[in-house]
Amino acid sequence: MTQVLQISDTHLVQEGALVSGTLDTASPLQRLVMRITELQEEVGALDAIIVSGDLSDDGSEKSYELFKSILSPLNLPIFAVPGNHDQRAPFRTAFFKSGYLPKSGKLNWHQALEPLQLIGLDTLIEGEGGGALDSETLDFLDAQLRKIQGSPVIVMFHHPPFNTGIKFMDSIGLNSGGERLQEILTSFSGDLIVVCGHIHRNISTQIGGHAVMTAPSVCSSFLYNIHHDAPVGFLKQEGGMLLHRWHEGFKSIRIEATRGDGPFAF
Repeated sequence: MTQVLQISDTHLVQEGALVSGTLDTASPLQRLVMRITELQEEVGALDAIIVSGDLSDDGSEKSYELFKSILSPLNLPIFAVPGNHDQRAPFRTAFFKSGYLPKSGKLNWHQALEPLQLIGLDTLIEGEGGGALDSETLDFLDAQLRKIQGSPVIVMFHHPPFNTGIKFMDSIGLNSGGERLQEILTSFSGDLIVVCGHIHRNISTQIGGHAVMTAPSVCSSFLYNIHHDAPVGFLKQEGGMLLHRWHEGFKSIRIEATRGDGPFAF
């Protein structure tokens, strides 16, 4: 069995600062690290942590150093992709020594956790909220999947390739590449899931015959309100994470940010 834990949208800034003047994003991540330690006692050892973008809220070097510092007690491999709040240069600098990022260009990567294969894609358009799967990135995905046809695969990128119903987030969603992505996914015959972030909420669908899902945010949530005049903003609600397990097929489980009291006999 291979199992990886997906966290997303940590939105860190430099230590002691608040996002939007009100949201402490470091403390929720620190609490989640303690929860991950508990979780491994419940489900067994994890093979890696994957991070589906917006590690930083401001793209600063200090925010990435804080991210690594908070997660370091877990002593687990970490594989991440950029989100719209990230910046490629400091992101690459922070994680290049981990060995999975390319030296230049888009932050697309492939990492083997035998038998599981991880593919990370870069949808970042710097300076914009929306993202794109451009031809370079889709060519990379197509080439990697052809090499590992039949293997179990997790494909990860930040902007989900579907409308969620949260209108202010869909307006800064994936702007291009969705049609070709569907063609590529349809042609892959093995077990495969696509995991994203951005929406600060767990939403699932299917594309090309494969499950596609978004992870909740570690630090905040967006209200699921489908009305055109829904308020724009975040909730101070820690969303938790997703556990992806592969053994003769994928199972994805949302893990809450806190364990809760109990269990109580019934």
